[in-house]
Amino acid sequence: MEPIERLLAVFPKRTISLGELEQLIQPFVRTYDEFSEIILRLEAERVLDMVKSKGRTTRTPSLAFQYRIYKSRFIEDYHHELQRYQNRLHPAIQLDAYYGKDPSVWNNDVPFILKIDEYLKTHSLPSEPVPAPEHSMELVGDEKWITEGDGKKLLERIGLFDHLLIIPVSEPLMLAVHPAKIAEVVQLHLIVENKTTYQALLPALPDTAFSTLIYGEGKAIISSIEQFSLQYPVKADHRFYYFGDIDREGIAIWHSLAKKQPVSPALPFYRACLQKDPASGKDYQMERADALDAFLAYFSADEKKQLQELLASGQYYPQEMLKTRELQQIWREWQWTS
Repeated sequence: MEPIERLLAVFPKRTISLGELEQLIQPFVRTYDEFSEIILRLEAERVLDMVKSKGRTTRTPSLAFQYRIYKSRFIEDYHHELQRYQNRLHPAIQLDAYYGKDPSVWNNDVPFILKIDEYLKTHSLPSEPVPAPEHSMELVGDEKWITEGDGKKLLERIGLFDHLLIIPVSEPLMLAVHPAKIAEVVQLHLIVENKTTYQALLPALPDTAFSTLIYGEGKAIISSIEQFSLQYPVKADHRFYYFGDIDREGIAIWHSLAKKQPVSPALPFYRACLQKDPASGKDYQMERADALDAFLAYFSADEKKQLQELLASGQYYPQEMLKTRELQQIWREWQWTS
């Protein structure tokens, strides 16, 4: 009965027809008598309650044409199960997040959690950083579980990810360093989307207030930013700025990056682009309303209108719209810390 009850617990509706019940329970029964016995038992246990307005069949034994599923029964049992597991698992494993999730999430995760529990009880938490594939293999026997599977999300759910000292395996961060700024208490870092802009700005780095110039390489920066603290292990108040193409894709990259690492649009560069004539040909890009709203919040009302009209018409500003001399001048002369 337990597998059937679990299927009912995750059924997407509060009511279920007899036909839907037949499909759900079909793998567990061979005859109508076996099927009806299970349904009547669930009725007796008040897991299923007949919807009276739909009536019952004329077959023997008679079943209702539609049932109401009392999911509160499953939730109560589910919470008791979580409590039992919490009492037996390694204390570093926390199950609080599962109380607010569908039981199916717990059912999918529990085999991995038991493997992690066994590992922790044998080896305890690590004292030194370990690459993600190595940790993944030790924990669940699959070297790709953390980086390519659901491992990272599961470890975050049980409050373990930060405690495991996992070294990410993203591509190395490509950056140039201004040595004279390494000792600064507040340090600025400029991330640019494209290689042409990176190469154009690189000679000006020693003349700016910035500690690093980082080549974002398009979407790669969303994962490679994880390497920043490893490649630049300098304690300071680090402040990041981003300059990318003014199109839906470029704005989406900034938005995804900002979710992982607080980073402000490098407004002087973007505003310089808005003074130019835009290019055409990006009307095929998918609109990402949340990314655009977050990006536009940095601009004035007139600039917001200009950007909205630009993107709606399929026009855009590539970074290359700004020439080398103009890029360098903006970077050198703007008061970034004011």
